Amino acid sequence: MMSPVPALAAIACVSACLLGCGPKKAAPTAHTDAAALSATAAASALTSVDVVSSASTSWDAGPAVVASGAVDGEALRTRNRARIKADRSAVTMLQGGSPRELGERLCKAVVPQRPKDTPILIKPNLGGFEWFKDPAKNGGDDGLRGRITDPEFVRGIITCLKARGHDKITIAEGWGATHKDWEHLILASGYAAMARDEHVRLVAMDDDGVFDVTGDQPGKPLAVHGMEKTHAPTLLMAKVLAEHLEHGLFISAPKVKAHRFGVVSMAIKGGQGVVMLSDASPAFNQKWRMHKELGDALKLLDKDKEAGQKAYLDSLDVFAERMTDVLEVASPHVVLAEGAPGMGGDGFGKRWPSAESVAIGGTNPILVDRIGAAFLGLWDNADLARELGGHKTSPLLEVAAKRFGVDISAPVVEGDGAALLAAKRPVHFVSMSRFALHSDASAPSSGAPPPEATSDAGTAESRPVLHAKEIEDGALTVDGVREGAWDAATPVVFDTDWSGAPTKTTTRVRVAWSKSALTMLWELEGAGLEVDASRPVKPEREKLYEEDCVEMFFTPDLAERARYYEVEVGPLGHFFDLAIDRKTKKSDTSWSSQPEIATKVDRERHRATIEVRLRSPDIVRALASGRRLPFALYRMEGTGKRLYLAWSPTRTAKPNFHVPEAFGMLLLE
Repeated sequence: MMSPVPALAAIACVSACLLGCGPKKAAPTAHTDAAALSATAAASALTSVDVVSSASTSWDAGPAVVASGAVDGEALRTRNRARIKADRSAVTMLQGGSPRELGERLCKAVVPQRPKDTPILIKPNLGGFEWFKDPAKNGGDDGLRGRITDPEFVRGIITCLKARGHDKITIAEGWGATHKDWEHLILASGYAAMARDEHVRLVAMDDDGVFDVTGDQPGKPLAVHGMEKTHAPTLLMAKVLAEHLEHGLFISAPKVKAHRFGVVSMAIKGGQGVVMLSDASPAFNQKWRMHKELGDALKLLDKDKEAGQKAYLDSLDVFAERMTDVLEVASPHVVLAEGAPGMGGDGFGKRWPSAESVAIGGTNPILVDRIGAAFLGLWDNADLARELGGHKTSPLLEVAAKRFGVDISAPVVEGDGAALLAAKRPVHFVSMSRFALHSDASAPSSGAPPPEATSDAGTAESRPVLHAKEIEDGALTVDGVREGAWDAATPVVFDTDWSGAPTKTTTRVRVAWSKSALTMLWELEGAGLEVDASRPVKPEREKLYEEDCVEMFFTPDLAERARYYEVEVGPLGHFFDLAIDRKTKKSDTSWSSQPEIATKVDRERHRATIEVRLRSPDIVRALASGRRLPFALYRMEGTGKRLYLAWSPTRTAKPNFHVPEAFGMLLLE
């Protein structure tokens, strides 16, 4: 669980751009009197593939930005259109490994070589999250994970760039919220710590009158000239972005995910985070005007379905045009997209993680988005077309491809993840216009409303994810003590019961894996230790669930959710394990997890630690880097009115842990 936000001075080492204060000021308008400087040089012919880095086609720097505060939008538009239309380089798709490994590998494969003194701007997706949540009260969900770009993926990109000698690296994102919320966001997401560790700048592309008036003013809005005939005539651009478009390298690092309005949220949709509008002050609070027609369409949809649907589609089409306007003037030079995992659903509260961890990148943002859409099953999708007025994919992708003259029918894909697109991809999409698409039995089929109920699980919410740390065999000693190697494993903390209701009893779990075992560390608070200590611990203990114990449910095959293993362990070392097949309604108590168990108890403080190593070949065969497997954690506590605690609540009428569709996910890093 995240600690409270510290004083602003405590994060001074992250970036001087986050310090200081100043009076609120009006944002510059799109009609600033100063004339914009024209391009420093005409767009030159594209060069060949960068043979040094094995990366995609290179480009020239963008137009200059005048000191008085305006950007030559027409020069940017001319240059970007020519570059992107001519860029037919392959999209690279990689599979497997941790987010950091994927980020580093993709950067090496895609980012062209540049002089070491080239300033580099990395723009992750930080603003696209649900809202801040307390993980201890939300099954380990902090409201951020799975919605934003993993900070470790960006760390991998930085590692790659540093290896090439780059030391002028900035991470920046624009988000329409307060400065205090920005401080909370970078701390809760892990970006503040990562940026501090890597000694890179971390700035907000916002104009709240605080961090845009100090130092070199990275968030200062600059007027973009030449937008009068577009769908975004009042467009503004953050100074830090304009400077990198002028003489640097702009890398977009979005999350590969579905989006309830834009259908797909990657490079094109991510442009909403780099611009502002001068319709009112502060300018960064006007981002919603990029889809200002949406609110009225949703209200009408509730009253008149047919008229509301038309208004919704019209608002989506206009939004696609505006985001393409942004792409024309603020096109990233490189896109490195994190899909570790990719996320289906609505992009916010309803999420379906992909079974694979991937990274997708290239120098043509339209083609990268095209491959991302295919990975999410949202390309050439007839079900989607029936619901969205003929759009078989994101209208943002269609409009951008048409305007830039990019053929998106069959782009070339390279890399060890390309084979994932050979077969039909699973689809999970939940739209704001009251429909959902699902390609398996985990949710209603096409045309149904957003998922509200399943046979056993009650409310079907997004499944939480537990990150299992990869370790070397022998790195951990099973002794019931949280030793140093465990500190590198990210814990999940839960206090919810099976129904999702919060309790005062907390459980913390860490998981690690190696080539020979899956190892777990449970730390139990509020432990009553209601266990029959007279019973021996070596033989299996049937009906252990009638006493205090913890339970782990492990599904070795994502395609066979009804077949899983159950392991029960008590705070004194008693255990019971079995294999379960819900389809046949049979269980096999002869199956063995081959456990190695050690526990420690503190009766005075009502605490217990359970460490267990599972060595069964059935489990070990399922362990591989990047895999995502259904997984569940439960705990039973007390006598009389017992507690039935769950990391991923089943929300059944009565306590019931055997609900495979309610399991969370285990990500093998």
